[in-house]
Amino acid sequence: MNSQTPRTRSVMKFGGSSLASPTLRRRVVELAAAEHRLGPVALVLSALGGTTDHLLAALRAAAAGEPVDSHLFAVHALVAAEDVPATARAALATLLGELRGLLQGVRLLGEASPAATDAVVSFGERLSIEVIAAQLEARGHTALRLDSRTWCRTDDRHGDARVDEAHSYGTLAEMSATWPAEAIVVCTGYLGRTATGRTTTLGRNGSDYTATLLGRGLGAREVQIWSDVPGVMTANPRLVHEARLLERLSYEEALELAMFGAKVLHPRTLVPLLGSGVPLRIRDTNHPDHPGTFVDAHGADDEERATSVTSLVDQALLDIQLAVTSEGVQLGERVHRVLETHSTSVRLATHSAHGQAISVVVPCEDLPAIQAALEEALVYELGRGTVRPIEVKQPVSLLTLVGEAMGRTPNVAGRMFSALGEVGINVLAIGQSASARSISCAVDQALLRLAVRTVHDAMHLDQRRASLFLLGHGVVGSQLTAQLESQAPVLAAEHQLQLDLVGLATRTRHVFDPAGIVATKAVARLEPGGLDAGHLQTLSRLPNPVLIDCTAADGMELLYREALALGIHVVAANKKPLTVPQAERDALLAAARKAHRVYRYETTVGAALPVVTTLHDLLRTGDVVHAIEGSLSGTLGYLCSEVMAGVAIGDAVRQARQRGYTEPQPQEDLAGVDVARKSLILARELGLQLDLADVVVTPFVPAELLAETDLDAFFAALDAYAPTLQQQVRELEARGERLRYLATLRIDDAGAQLTVGPTAVGPRHPAYSLQGSQAFVAFTTRRYPTTPLVVLGAGAGGEVTASGVLADVLRVVGL
Repeated sequence: MNSQTPRTRSVMKFGGSSLASPTLRRRVVELAAAEHRLGPVALVLSALGGTTDHLLAALRAAAAGEPVDSHLFAVHALVAAEDVPATARAALATLLGELRGLLQGVRLLGEASPAATDAVVSFGERLSIEVIAAQLEARGHTALRLDSRTWCRTDDRHGDARVDEAHSYGTLAEMSATWPAEAIVVCTGYLGRTATGRTTTLGRNGSDYTATLLGRGLGAREVQIWSDVPGVMTANPRLVHEARLLERLSYEEALELAMFGAKVLHPRTLVPLLGSGVPLRIRDTNHPDHPGTFVDAHGADDEERATSVTSLVDQALLDIQLAVTSEGVQLGERVHRVLETHSTSVRLATHSAHGQAISVVVPCEDLPAIQAALEEALVYELGRGTVRPIEVKQPVSLLTLVGEAMGRTPNVAGRMFSALGEVGINVLAIGQSASARSISCAVDQALLRLAVRTVHDAMHLDQRRASLFLLGHGVVGSQLTAQLESQAPVLAAEHQLQLDLVGLATRTRHVFDPAGIVATKAVARLEPGGLDAGHLQTLSRLPNPVLIDCTAADGMELLYREALALGIHVVAANKKPLTVPQAERDALLAAARKAHRVYRYETTVGAALPVVTTLHDLLRTGDVVHAIEGSLSGTLGYLCSEVMAGVAIGDAVRQARQRGYTEPQPQEDLAGVDVARKSLILARELGLQLDLADVVVTPFVPAELLAETDLDAFFAALDAYAPTLQQQVRELEARGERLRYLATLRIDDAGAQLTVGPTAVGPRHPAYSLQGSQAFVAFTTRRYPTTPLVVLGAGAGGEVTASGVLADVLRVVGL
């Protein structure tokens, strides 16, 4: 026999899901053969998929005095599949006979002790290595069957035994010295044996633990854990669809993740590798070409990044605190003594100064016993009222952010908790590990999905994403879809932001695809039917959901409130929801605050001009507004310029309509209603209690012309009115004035006056030099009393309005 030197053998562990079918078993044999071409290999195997369940069912039947033949037949069927070579049948039959005898003993006793349970379930792994070893031999390989009980020494805690590593490594060193280098070692996972020879099992993820023990004992070049997952993710993909694979981790990061809920690993799995220099790789049997996650002492090169967010569910939070401050009572010490006595898993513990209060998080299943023990230990203090009754919150989830050296990176905790606060999640308890590799907090379990998604996004564990549902595809909506497509590469490359258009709805048609829609092809995919509640429900579960309203529809405030309540941000160019009766408008903004969602509406006043933002900045910095004056309609600004240039009013309106400046019904623009709404929005931003009926409006043309609802008749009326308007313009020019359509808000001790209408302005007025569709707003304030603060620029057009909407969307996602 040829002995091998250390660090020449790799260890490959395959779980039950990787051994559940003939196809998968053939793949395991192929993977083992491929690895063997690189050097000696040891396999660690779990039971074939489903075997352990059948064994436990047989055990329960035997303990209840029932026949076990049907359960044994199911086990036999698994190990006698068509892919099992005939050479294995004798060994398998021997094992099944031994199993039958053990079950008969259980049936005679009428009970299944923990020791008997371990003995019965051990047959799953023992049968498994016979099947795979025979398949390897059938393909011409030398297979060495290794029962881990021959080297893995444990204590007698059946079902969750502790390994005597020193003894086990010593035995393994002696045994491995005799192994042929050409042999593929096929070892049982999960199993151990006490000093007295009784079979034990290693508990959850026991086969993984066997693999790392074997890897450490052999000084393996690598331990590979093969299962049905691609590796360690930045979050649970069932909670965060955008979770990505982590290519590299340090041992310590992986250990933290395992301790706080990452199910792909168990903390004990990693312990043997710490300080060993043996790396671990997590691989996917279904995608063997994928490199998986590599774990070693170094980890990833970017040490300052957060790595992953994970969670533990079904936990209970206990708050124990003194009713009065007393240095003589150390609650923390007494509580911990109780917890140690019950050997419960304390997931988090926080103490106040001097031990006057303590909060602990424990599994819900342990709560009744823990609470009773604590109340017994504190019965005297509880009876006297010096300790308050123990408060319990359940179920809670423990959310944990893990990352190498996060303690050396400023504001990690701040970003995490700020993000949770912004979406209305109350943090019930907080803790940070001594290593500073993790920060944990307890949250209401009902909010877990939102909490994990929020932290995942806030820490940029994946590229930032937003899911957009667009209402309306007119002039502004069509321009917005074009801008979304053209800007997508820039946003992704320069800002790591992905904007996904997932839905588009018009009045009668819609398309919705959570996977994303090519923006400029959305119209071609429209189907009959508009937006419905199911769309909003699905949208709310996508990353950073945003509802965008580019319509001029009535009643949208109700839809906004529904969306906000579901956790969807709203961006709107629609003015009408902000100009409904005051109480309804206030309820809409309150709904956004209550839901901790963003409602942005910059484009409702000045297209892409920062009018609302400027007003907010003035107010937030303590300024006092005395007056606002503005040409708030690019459409009417354009008409004023054209009429002043000698263009007949009818022709000017036709041109404005063709350019997309007007509302679908241009009568609304000329009536001044659009400007009245915009001015009311600004007035209400100042806290003024005004309604649309309080705005004094003079139309741009006589009201009787606007009564025509038929467009042809309306334009005919405008053509007839043109000479009259031109005469008025000539009179203005003679005085050195120009025609403008202005909104004016004045605030004094007597109250507020808000007027809208045609106005003659002289050369010194800010509106005098306006050209085309330009708009302006002038703020006269305490800080700007004589020279107003002016915002000036293009105030109409689909392209600029769409750019303003897109800017609002980017602000929503934090860009």
